[in-house]
Amino acid sequence: MMEKFGHGVVKFRVVILIVALALLIPAGIGYFNTGVNYDLLFYLPKNIDTMKGQDIMMNDFDAGAFGLIMTDGLSEKKTSQLKKKIEKVDAVKKVIGYDSLADLRIPKSMLPKKLFKIFNNKDSTVMMVIFNDTSSAERTMKAVNTIRKITKNQCKITGITAIVEDTKELSEHETPIYVGIAVAISVVILSLLMDSWLIPFIFLASIGTAIIYNLGSNVFFGQISYVTKALAAVLQLAVTMDYSIFLWHSYEENIAKMPEDRHGAMARAIKETLTSIVGSSITTVAGFIALCFMSFTLGLDLGVVMAKGVIIGVIACVTILPALILVFDKAIEKTKHKQIMPDFKKLPKFITKYFYIFVIIFILLLIPGIYGYNHNEVYYDLSLSLPEDLESVKTQNILNEDFKMGSANIVLLDNKVDEKQVDKMIEDLNKEKGITTAIGLDSVVDSSIPESFIPKRLSGELKSENHQMIIFLSQYKTGSDEANKLCDDVDKIIKKYDKAGMQVGEAPCTRDLIKITDKDFKVVSFVSIFLVLLIILCVFKSATIPVFLVALIESAIFINMGTAYFTHTTLPFIASIVIGTIQLGATVDYAILMTNRYKVERNAGKDKKLAAKDALAFSMKSIIVSALTFFGATFGVGIFSSIDMIASLCMLMARGAIISMLCVICVLPAMFIMFDKLIVKGSYKFIGDKNNEIS
Repeated sequence: MMEKFGHGVVKFRVVILIVALALLIPAGIGYFNTGVNYDLLFYLPKNIDTMKGQDIMMNDFDAGAFGLIMTDGLSEKKTSQLKKKIEKVDAVKKVIGYDSLADLRIPKSMLPKKLFKIFNNKDSTVMMVIFNDTSSAERTMKAVNTIRKITKNQCKITGITAIVEDTKELSEHETPIYVGIAVAISVVILSLLMDSWLIPFIFLASIGTAIIYNLGSNVFFGQISYVTKALAAVLQLAVTMDYSIFLWHSYEENIAKMPEDRHGAMARAIKETLTSIVGSSITTVAGFIALCFMSFTLGLDLGVVMAKGVIIGVIACVTILPALILVFDKAIEKTKHKQIMPDFKKLPKFITKYFYIFVIIFILLLIPGIYGYNHNEVYYDLSLSLPEDLESVKTQNILNEDFKMGSANIVLLDNKVDEKQVDKMIEDLNKEKGITTAIGLDSVVDSSIPESFIPKRLSGELKSENHQMIIFLSQYKTGSDEANKLCDDVDKIIKKYDKAGMQVGEAPCTRDLIKITDKDFKVVSFVSIFLVLLIILCVFKSATIPVFLVALIESAIFINMGTAYFTHTTLPFIASIVIGTIQLGATVDYAILMTNRYKVERNAGKDKKLAAKDALAFSMKSIIVSALTFFGATFGVGIFSSIDMIASLCMLMARGAIISMLCVICVLPAMFIMFDKLIVKGSYKFIGDKNNEIS
């Protein structure tokens, strides 16, 4: 069946290339029509209070996102005029400043001192802007840009929408460069590791086509996250390059056997490649599928896109790539050169002879690796992922330092809660350490100020038919332990007065993000390990081999993640969840390849030590090429990206590929030698009847 498929690909190679080129058109259209979501908080579960609260804000108050605006060196009148300008911007519902709480005829000195300090610091004034659309909506992000333009840098804006807008601009600028860097480094590495100057470009043409298909087909999802968009092409290039290399090596081996029949050699290479890479790709797909079990649905977003990308990559490898190689066969032959990569003839003998040294080194690295893995510093504040010179980040830092203002948040209450209860609740909130103020109509102005001076329009903004809201300002930085504890304490106060009450805002959303992703980490780790164990169990029909191989790669993951602790690197929250499953799924193939060969060598009658040496000698080159191409595709992006979330993920993947490679090359042969008896006894017919003795 597979051989027939191979002959079919060879026969219709020109048709395949024409169809492949034609499919690029709808794929390209799909790519440009796929929406991109730059707000990671959007991926929180819809059934939690903070997300329900956002829906209530939109439905009852026509208010979605909100942010903070800071003016510097403007008079009261100019600030008020600026405020009116901003309120006319499309998607801006309301701007709340001190003049929203009391008429401008009242001098600042007559405002309560606490309230004055909240909104004013020397020559700077702070206002809160409320938008009538969600934080990641196109209208809201355009509004942020418009505010920046019409105010001619007289004010600075921060908050989740401003951060989302700055993330969007930065990501759109950098994402094409990521692909360019990954391609350039991959070409250099492949040119050095392969035996033809042209073949790297043939590989990249095939993989590039598969990447465009993958990205274009995302149009059926409506939108993807900016993290997925930024990483998809680079990751797909990194994890599917192996398949192209395997096909090429198989083709060359078959040409050596049948030099007069290049078409037959390719048909056989396709058959061999399909047999090998289907099993290999399943572990990679399993790693990405594990991400889909996250309740924080960014995992689903990335997992589905990447699993789809791997499958498309496999299909392209056995259809488009063979067709390209055959069409450009003569040109490839003309550009052949001597391989620069050495054969490593002596190294396998040295590693297997002194295997105990490598085991000791491995254990000495693993112990601190596990410690570092369990003590890594992680951040959840999305602004920390961005460069400090971005306007939204700079403004946020000024507000933290000068105004002691970490975030603006909202409490939603049922309208049935009477005024006295609301007043008591505001009183309780104002007593809470970390809250600079809770804004309510009866408590924001001094009793000496006439009631007629209190703007009536504010009342309408804070109440709807079913709900009422209280704005409270926190001095703690979003995502900090203090901010999270404050959110928990505020929840207790709210529930005391209204069981259905809830918080809305960046701080409570981030607090929920921390709780949810902590749980997701455990779920994803369990699912990815379980799936990979199950796949290896089926491949080798063994109860012991899956345990040894997964334990080895998990150890590599501990060392990789633990390195961050000892280099004093604070990781983005998503890294600890995503890296483990990607590194396991993508690099366990190195161990599977060597184990397959070890089985062949043991069945050839060799003792465990000789079989381990020959298995290493056979697979070492392929493992190094695979790991270096993975490294090349991700390392450059990790160095270049100014979005720390992307940079950290790519650096961890690049380092993880090298660490997994070293663990498999240096430690797996030792595991074969030390645990050969367990491997043979724990596997079904690992060694045939003829050689069933344990050496």
